[in-house]
Order: sequence, then structure tokens, then C-alpha cells
Amino acid sequence: MREIAADGSVRECRLILSDMDNTILPKGEKTVSARTHEAFLKALSAGLPIGPSSGRARSWVPPMFSEDEACCATAVATNGLEVYLEGRCIHHEYFSHEALLGLLDVLGKHPGCGLLCFQDSRPYIVRGTKEELAQSFPAYAETADVRSTLPEGAITKVNVFQCGITRAETQELVDVLNAEAEGFDFDLAFPGYLNAMPAGWNKGRGIKVLCEAIGCSTDEVVVFGDANNDLAMFEAVPNSVAVSNATAEAAAAARWHIGACRDDAVAQAIECLAEGRWPFMA
Repeated sequence: MREIAADGSVRECRLILSDMDNTILPKGEKTVSARTHEAFLKALSAGLPIGPSSGRARSWVPPMFSEDEACCATAVATNGLEVYLEGRCIHHEYFSHEALLGLLDVLGKHPGCGLLCFQDSRPYIVRGTKEELAQSFPAYAETADVRSTLPEGAITKVNVFQCGITRAETQELVDVLNAEAEGFDFDLAFPGYLNAMPAGWNKGRGIKVLCEAIGCSTDEVVVFGDANNDLAMFEAVPNSVAVSNATAEAAAAARWHIGACRDDAVAQAIECLAEGRWPFMA
């Protein structure tokens, strides 16, 4: 999709990526709407690569598209640690066990902080309790195994949790851990729940890896998001779009703004892009 804007600049879209939760997947829903699903397929039919840019692992996404693998064959998953192009994993960043042991030492200085580690879709509570995790993420608490040591093998996803703290207090914890935990970057997922990534890896970094594989620039990408773990993505991609239910930080960081997740605002924008029309206005 290529268009000449009113200011004379050339706008070209060669890749579309969208966050999932509260961007195209409303809270409490297990699948995206029929319109969103169809919009993804419309983009693919137009030869426009599209997929999720999510904090979730790539293997968790197909059920949200009614098991339609085509809609997530290209993806930036696990906050940038997994990058897929047309069904092929082109990059996977894992966590260092040595760095995780250091993180456990840091968390020991912060009473009430828990650590959740994943091996693919299997969660392990390495610090903290199921009851504490349930305050932030009950679904994980139901299925997580409690361990006194890190699980052997590759760790694919890591989260820190602390029950009973506000959004502002969670951001304070993010800032403290970013300063204290060597080899990690942290961001705020939601109150009491933090994303942890190997230092330097985030959605923005993952998108750059994907752009290099496709042969496009970040200027030719359109991204949609709603939350603080989308900030790195918004910083990396000039055509960043926030839904109206976005956090204040995400809304301030985005270049473009559209309607709400529940109103299929992203689907409407994707339909326009698939038809070769630019849907955003200053």
C-alpha cells in the first residue's frame, strides 16, 4: 500500500503488527471478533504481511484466531523474544540461567516479589506462592507448578509479580528493578505484574529483526497497541497507533489514535490499509 499524503510525503505500508490484549482482543474474550479475523485475512489476501506483536508466546496465539495459523504465521511474540516470518521462527532469544539467579537475589531484597518462569506454555513459580500470583494472574496460578529452584532447560518467558500494589507502585518497582537487576529490562504489564526481558530485547527490537528479514524499513510498518509494553514498539515504528482505551503513556507515545478495542477500531484500520487507503489523520 503506497499513498502520497497531503504534506507530500510518501506513505507505504509493507507490514502490519498488532498487540493482542485490549487492542484486538477485548478483556474477557477468548477469541478476536469475526471482523478482526476477516480483516487479517483481507490483508493477507492483498499480499500485506500481518500478525500479532504480543507479550504472549507465539504458540498461545492460534486459539485466539479460532486456530487459524495464517493470522499469526508472521509474529513478534513474547515481547520481542520470538520472531516468526510466514510460519518459520527466524529468532528466539532465551534467558540466561546465571542472569535469572542474579534476579532472584535482587528480588530477595524486595519482600513480596515473586518470579514466574515459563518453558513454552508451562509456568513455574520459582519465588512466591500460588495465592500471591492469583492476585495478579489467576489463570497462571491455577496451572503453575511451585519450585524451589529454576527449571532445567530453556526459559522462554519471565514475569515478576507482587500482589496488592497499585499501578504507580508497579511502575516504581519497574524503575527499581531496571536499575538493580543486571542483564534484564522490565516493563509494566498491569498493576502487580511486570514483564522481564533479556536486556535490549523488546517488541521494538523484535520488529527490527522482522523488518530486516522482510527487507523493509520501520517507516513501512504500522503497529497497533494499548499498553506500556508497547512503548518500545511505538518508539521503534513511526506509524504507531493507539486505541482509545490505551494507557496514558501509550496514548502519549503513539503518533496516531483510533477508536476502542471493543469497537473493532483496529479491524477498520486494517481494512483500509488492505484496500490501499491510509486510515489515519493527525
